[in-house]
Amino acid sequence: MLEPFVTELLAALEIEDTPVDLEAVLGLAGVAAHSVIRPAAPVTTFIVGYAAGLAAATGQAAPAVAMRAASRVADEVARRHGATGAAGDGSVGNGTGETGQA
Repeated sequence: MLEPFVTELLAALEIEDTPVDLEAVLGLAGVAAHSVIRPAAPVTTFIVGYAAGLAAATGQAAPAVAMRAASRVADEVARRHGATGAAGDGSVGNGTGETGQA
């Protein structure tokens, strides 16, 4: 169900030839959702796509390289955020890396 939607969306945006690694996007969204809070998933994937598109459009990197680099940075930031105790499981960080229920 997701792949036909993505294909239709790419066509509607007139970017049919854009490769989309669904597993990578969903994996990053999962890391963001579980390390930060659930709404971080779509926000993170949007920002990664925007940053990669900007890097590719300005010639800083090829599109695939830009996407991998932006995804790697986002993954690191999300995981670091989760490691500080601000995980999206309802816990609240106290600045020491320990968490307590909100």
